[in-house]
Amino acid sequence: MKIRTRKFVGTVTLILFIAIYSLVAMAFAASRVVGAPPFVEAAFFLVAGLAWVVPAGLLVRWMQRPDPS
Repeated sequence: MKIRTRKFVGTVTLILFIAIYSLVAMAFAASRVVGAPPFVEAAFFLVAGLAWVVPAGLLVRWMQRPDPS
C-alpha cells in the first residue's frame, strides 16, 4: 500500500476511533463513575484521557512507514 493511501485510511480510522472512544468513555463515566469519590473520578479521567494515545501512536507510526521498494 502506498504511503498516500495509508495516510488516508489511517486518518479516517483515527477520526472514527477517537469519536467512538470518546463516546464509550463518556457513557462509561456517566454510568459508573458519577458519584464516586473525587480521587476515583480523577483517576478515571486521567487514564481515559490518555489511553487513546497508544493506539493512535501506533496508527500514526504505521501511516508514516516508507513505501516498500
